[in-house]
Amino acid sequence: MARVTVEDCVLKVPNRFDLVMLAAQRARDVSSGAELTVERDNDKDPVIALREIAEETVDLTVLADSLVKGHQRQIEFDVPEEELPDFELPQVPGELTAQPATPAEAPAEAPVEAPVTAETAAEEPADEPAEPGEADEPANKLEAGALEDEPE
Repeated sequence: MARVTVEDCVLKVPNRFDLVMLAAQRARDVSSGAELTVERDNDKDPVIALREIAEETVDLTVLADSLVKGHQRQIEFDVPEEELPDFELPQVPGELTAQPATPAEAPAEAPVEAPVTAETAAEEPADEPAEPGEADEPANKLEAGALEDEPE
């Protein structure tokens, strides 16, 4: 019975690989409870799927679409544009983070400083110590070489 059914199906779907993929998808649909378009006659789901394809009682384009949709890894959703928040580009050149459009949406954060470039670094004065002797003193005891405990 199955050999005759496959020979009938090859007339409808000339590529055997496509035939196997479509029949397997239809068999999965039948197994999950889809309505049968032919009599069951005590046949298993793959044979029923082949019989439905041979008798053209199922739409092959719908079956192929469900096959592709079932094998997709990334599911795309259409989100209306009115639900998306409105973002503006930052005012500082070189900054890559987006800022919310309205102040009500903006979180309370410290102001963002402009990035330091070669031009701005040359313009800024170098940090100088407040007193001339201050820079020569070590910042902590380890730098001074005082590793031993001091008497109290």
